[in-house]
Amino acid sequence: MFLKLLKGKLHRATVTEVKSDYPGSIQIDSTLMEAAGILPYESVLVADLNNGNRFETYVVPAKADSGRVVILGAAALLAKPKDIVIILNFGLFTPDEAKKLKPKIVLLDENNRIKQAL
Repeated sequence: MFLKLLKGKLHRATVTEVKSDYPGSIQIDSTLMEAAGILPYESVLVADLNNGNRFETYVVPAKADSGRVVILGAAALLAKPKDIVIILNFGLFTPDEAKKLKPKIVLLDENNRIKQAL
């Protein structure tokens, strides 16, 4: 049996841009992706703290240290620039792996810079 558990989280990221004319995904600063253990094209759940919307998509990397968090495709209709979002990444783990898991939780400031990594 596998358990679905939190693997990584970017907490309080600020949306820098939205683009609906795109096949779909979320573009995230690759430095932030690495800090949270999120790989390119991996699935994430995005929770918008401004409007309560939640959506699942996949990640494409943005330039390192750019601070970019861009909502792309249809999901761009669910958020707007300056919205605060939580980006959650999950994995499947055996019960033994789950006991040892320590998710990578990254707290961000208003400019999408790392304030603290837990």
